[in-house]
Amino acid sequence: MMAANRYRLKSAARMGARGAQLALKLLAETDRLLGVVLLFNNLINAASATLVSIITIRLCGESKWALGLGTLAVTFLILVFAEITPKVIGANHADKLVPYVAYVLTPLLRASHFVVAFVNLFVTGMLRLMRIRPVNEEAAQALSPEELRMLVLESSHFIPPKHRSILLNLFELEEVTVEDVMVPRGSMEALDLADSEAMLREQIATSYHSRLPVFFEEPNNVLGILQQRRLLPTLLDQSFDRNALRELLLPAYFIPSNTPVYAQLQFFQENHQRMGLVVDEYGEILGLVTMEDIIEELIGKFTTSVPGADRRLSWDKDGSITVDGSRSLRELNRLLGLNLPLEGPKTLNGLVLEHLEDIPESGVSFKVSGIPIEVLQTEDRRIKTVRLFRPARTSEH
Repeated sequence: MMAANRYRLKSAARMGARGAQLALKLLAETDRLLGVVLLFNNLINAASATLVSIITIRLCGESKWALGLGTLAVTFLILVFAEITPKVIGANHADKLVPYVAYVLTPLLRASHFVVAFVNLFVTGMLRLMRIRPVNEEAAQALSPEELRMLVLESSHFIPPKHRSILLNLFELEEVTVEDVMVPRGSMEALDLADSEAMLREQIATSYHSRLPVFFEEPNNVLGILQQRRLLPTLLDQSFDRNALRELLLPAYFIPSNTPVYAQLQFFQENHQRMGLVVDEYGEILGLVTMEDIIEELIGKFTTSVPGADRRLSWDKDGSITVDGSRSLRELNRLLGLNLPLEGPKTLNGLVLEHLEDIPESGVSFKVSGIPIEVLQTEDRRIKTVRLFRPARTSEH
């Protein structure tokens, strides 16, 4: 009874299994359950010992050797047939046996209710003297997030790998912030109204995004968000200009960089938003995050029409890989099985700059967390491309 899986019993009980319902009622009152089990267990053990003594005296007399052999014999029989064997079977097949055992224990408990209650009075008194408080059944069965995570990890025979990955990602949502999943400012595509109308037209025509941030001269001077579908009437009647574009802008939605991803997902839903600009404590634009970015953190990358966006990272034959400096460290860890630190910078470019405390020249090599890194190209005060070398302990993905 005590080895049974409570959650499996609850599931069976919800499906109408009478035995599981009885078992849960018994397990909800542990003191009464143990009382009836131990009452009849000790009663039968004592009765069997007495019975063997009587049989031994009648057959062999009151000689000490006969009584001693009888005691050894009954002890052996009790251990094999009444203790070890049934308990091993019960421990290994608890979930199957408990619904049937409950049908036996329930009437026994009703029949011996007063005896069990009387014995439990003394048990309760002893517990109070020792200052031991009985633990609530629900509290005893409660699982911590780490224990739930371990259950998911050990459920490989029941949950497909993809589903298990999504569940594990859910446990990490409270620890992940929007800064971890955002598109960095250097990789953002945005419109600058200070550009010529010809440049604006070309950028809009070649953009693969349905929403674009719009600023004037400086990225922190955000004017709003442009939904490209709202441009269609303007483009069709050939009335496109800066003023017309400005009138089509929607208010920008700003998100503090330390906002948990799970909370932001709820905010997106409540405010009917799909994209927000991530800002630091000084109001500086750090990047942008979309609903898709958060969902991808849960279930992986979507198939997309953006050129090159669906290429998967994989190690070359020589154990190296060339990646863009704007790549997210979390993404690199997940796709390549690395352990790059996540406490500080969120991108590979930021990690290199923080580690070297300078803008390095091409060809500079160093190690971070045991991972060899070589700077291949720098451009405009940022690391453009980097070569990573696979550590010996990292398996290929």
